[in-house]
Amino acid sequence: MTNFSFDIVSQYDKAEMNNVFDQLGREIDNRYDFKNTPAECQWLDSDKRGFKIIGNSEWQIEAILDIVRKKLAARDQSQKVLDVSQPIMENNLRASKDVPFREGLDQAKAKSISALLRQHFPKVKAQVQADRLRVTSPSKDDLQAIMRLLGKQDFDFPLSFINYR
Repeated sequence: MTNFSFDIVSQYDKAEMNNVFDQLGREIDNRYDFKNTPAECQWLDSDKRGFKIIGNSEWQIEAILDIVRKKLAARDQSQKVLDVSQPIMENNLRASKDVPFREGLDQAKAKSISALLRQHFPKVKAQVQADRLRVTSPSKDDLQAIMRLLGKQDFDFPLSFINYR
């Protein structure tokens, strides 16, 4: 009997994040309410694993974050990739906020997904492998139903499905 499988991962598309970064820079440059202010967005580190948003106030930081969310939505990317839990740092009439990207399924997240799958699909096998969860089943229909089920769940991290075989 043939088993079908796919991997559940929590990752983001680096090329799309580059596009969001470029579009965000252009919009900040063109917005009248950002003229003559320190408003800008930089990469958090050389590996491009997040944004550093700079503005003159908390309001401006939130306005830039709102633009980021709209750009992500327009590019069909999950906004859950943004970890906005960091506080806004204010000094010398400047405010900044580090917004790292969420990536990778830790053990707790993988176990919660696995428990959900066991509850709804007892015949499906879910196995944690490093930062991903491999799901196997003899039925392609079950795997597709799992994708639909997980798509409807409101996790606080992005999910994607890869290696569908």
